[in-house]
Amino acid sequence: MNKHTLLPWLTESFQNQPGDQEDISLAKVVRNDMLSLILKGALAPGQRINEPDIANRLGVSRVPVREALRELESSGLVVARKHSGVFVRQLDPSEIRDLYQLRGLLDGFAGRQAAQLPKAPKATLLANLNDSVQAMQDAEKQHVVQRYYAENLRFHWLIIASTNNQALTDTYRGIVQKLHLSRLKNLSDDVGMQASIAEHRDIVKALTQGNPQLCEALMSNHVDIAFKRLNPTVDSDKSK
Repeated sequence: MNKHTLLPWLTESFQNQPGDQEDISLAKVVRNDMLSLILKGALAPGQRINEPDIANRLGVSRVPVREALRELESSGLVVARKHSGVFVRQLDPSEIRDLYQLRGLLDGFAGRQAAQLPKAPKATLLANLNDSVQAMQDAEKQHVVQRYYAENLRFHWLIIASTNNQALTDTYRGIVQKLHLSRLKNLSDDVGMQASIAEHRDIVKALTQGNPQLCEALMSNHVDIAFKRLNPTVDSDKSK
């Protein structure tokens, strides 16, 4: 996996590999293509998705395109409006808050589990996390917010993936994909990178010490603080 991929699961989840299209349905191929465009910002939040354009570009009929759009709608990434078409979702503030709260719970659980990993897999995880923190530091020094953001996602994804819990990883992926829609417009803004990197260092330290309770608290609090950094006008406690 390219560690600088904007979203760390893109290559493993749906980047086409030789023979992939023989193993999955045509609608799934179309869905993966549109999902990639949405997550990369080529199809922006609020933008109408043109079914004929998608069908012509991929050389398919509109049937698998419509099936793919229904699947994307069920995952919360697009919305169908009667007599208007299908649009990329724009999340409202309350939904963003709710998603961050749920993400905090999942990150906390993953942190607790990671702290209890056996010696060998934990050593591998820690090496990758330290590499990610170093990459975040380099991005911060060069003021490249997008690269920092990608490494931030990678850091959390490494911990989530270390649980080997498929239900957790699937749920987490869906949450972060939707939250990504709210980030597409401000990927060039400094969102407190130095403070965030310090929080990541604390998480690595707690993992190294093998402290499950501290890891859980640090991961959960980090997500809550990240929400407040990105939404400074929202008081999450009053919103609960």
